[in-house]
Formats: sequence, structure tokens, C-alpha cells
Amino acid sequence: MNELTDGLTGFTHAYDGERLSVVGAGPAGRATAVLLHGAGNGSKERLLPLVADFAARGCRALAFDFSGHGDSTGALAELSLRRRYEQAVAVLDAHAPADDPLVLVGFSMSGQTVADLVRHYRGRVAAVGLCAPAVYSSAAWEVPFGTGDSRFSELIRTPDGWRRSPALEALRSYGGRAVLAVPGTDTIIPPEVTEAVQEALSARARYTRLELPDAEHMLGLWFRDHAEDRRAFVTALLEG
Repeated sequence: MNELTDGLTGFTHAYDGERLSVVGAGPAGRATAVLLHGAGNGSKERLLPLVADFAARGCRALAFDFSGHGDSTGALAELSLRRRYEQAVAVLDAHAPADDPLVLVGFSMSGQTVADLVRHYRGRVAAVGLCAPAVYSSAAWEVPFGTGDSRFSELIRTPDGWRRSPALEALRSYGGRAVLAVPGTDTIIPPEVTEAVQEALSARARYTRLELPDAEHMLGLWFRDHAEDRRAFVTALLEG
């Protein structure tokens, strides 16, 4: 382990032949928050201020790089939605105290991963924060991401394929606290996806929509640079 700034500790977690780079902070007892970055050049680095804010509110907080991202090993082309889910479970099971309720926060592609974790951890999930989230069809779940012309890319570009996503059913059955952060401009996530996620969360969850009118899709960067919005998001999750 190595000490970083703001009380953060960096360490690695070995899983399935990869070394996942993790940052943690805060005490056990209130809840454990796990913050999951998006696809492409996403990494835990932009989420470190959120880790610190959750820790300051008495939570254990974790963020990590999925394999092929940031400081973790592995090739991005070999990653998949299933491997993302499995890596998140491995980190949580190893580093979240077993009695802690969970706060699951996902950006973009990790909207799907959060839904997968909701299905896995069920009643242990106390709050869900989705930031410009994506959801995907079940056909895409096990397919490696590959490059831009891969089978995965073909599947996720299938018109309305996301409408059959098991993620929507998982979110529809979730009954805890939920916050959906929506940027004013999003050229990545179609508005129909955002509205479908909102409809699913509104079914049973104690739901809040957090509008960020001046933000664009990469809300991890927005929260990094806008402390007031970041803290409003944390407050909505923890006090709702």
C-alpha cells in the first residue's frame, strides 16, 4: 500500500491474472461506496475527489481501474461487460467490510455494471448513483470489446438493442435510494436511454434526478472540477 493525498491509500488487487489498481479511503461502518469509471480513456484518477468526499462523510470509499485502464494491467480489447462486473465483485468482496451496506456509483458504461451489481448484492445495496449511464443488451455482455470494428461494437450499435437490457429490469426491481445525474448535453447516450433508466428507477426506488445543465457526458471530469455539484451528488445519495 502507498499513502496518497487527502487520506487516500493506493494498492493493487490481483484477480484473474490481472493486477487491478485500487484507491481507498475512510472508515468502515456507515457504508462502502464503490465508484466505477466509464469506457475508453476512463480511469479512477478523475474520481479521487469523489472518493475523498465519501470518506469525509464517514463512508469507506473505493475506486479502481478496470483491466486495460489507468494503472491496472491487461488489454482493453480483452475486457468485457462480464469481466467488468466480475472485477467489481472481486474488489468489493475483498475490500468492503462484509457488514457494510453498499453505495454503487457508475459513470457511462458502468451504468450497466452497477445494474449487474444490484442484481448480485440485492438487499445489501443502500444507494445507487448513475451518471450519464449506458445499458446494453444481454447479447453484448460476454463479448470482448475488441477494437472499433469488433463484434461488441456491432452489437451495441444495433438500433434499440439496449431496450432488451437486463439492466433495466434490475433497476426496475431496486427499492433503495437512487440518484440519476444527467448532463445538459450528452452526445454519447441517447435521450431515450436516459429516460428508460429514469422510468426503471422510478418504479420502486426513492428516486432523484440531478440536472447538471452546463455539463457534458464525462461527468467524472465535471465532478472533479465542480466541487459544489460533486458534494450535492454525494449528499443526495447519503441523506436521501
